[in-house]
Amino acid sequence: MKKHFIILGLCSIVFACNPKTEKDSDATDSTETQATAHEDEVEEAGEVKLTGNFGEDITEENAIEITELEAALADSDSVAVKVEGDIVATCKKKGCWMTMEVPEKEDMRVTFKDYGFFVPTSGVEGKHAILDGYAKKVTTDVETLKHFAKDAGKSQEEIDAITEPKTEITFVADGVIIKDTK
Repeated sequence: MKKHFIILGLCSIVFACNPKTEKDSDATDSTETQATAHEDEVEEAGEVKLTGNFGEDITEENAIEITELEAALADSDSVAVKVEGDIVATCKKKGCWMTMEVPEKEDMRVTFKDYGFFVPTSGVEGKHAILDGYAKKVTTDVETLKHFAKDAGKSQEEIDAITEPKTEITFVADGVIIKDTK
């Protein structure tokens, strides 16, 4: 009888210490699948894929120039939009963000919906991109700006020079097309 209580107690501890449910397992599998999909998406035959679709498959139709984005946000803090422009830089660590050139303005930061896909960490600077998702006016805090600067490979001096939050337009993309030229 004592043996049964010990076994029952051990089983209770094992299940109590591992509260992973089937739903949690599916979420973990989904995250692992997304990471694997990213690797497959970015690498083709051992080479880094620099052009094509990343994230959701999107088309180029109805994309506005990045210079028109500010006007599209005139009456709202956010807008669903498809926009096109040139890539300035990408996250050097994972490819989890990129910046787009906005002529006569500061570059626009682009992140990817639910951290669900990435772009190449280098080699796409100067290429043309079409983004489908949401543009939003935001104020980015100093800590986050420093984090972005570090990910971009900025020097410690440049990182330390960041002392004030920045109001900017950011973009969360559902899908991205990267092309060599417009």
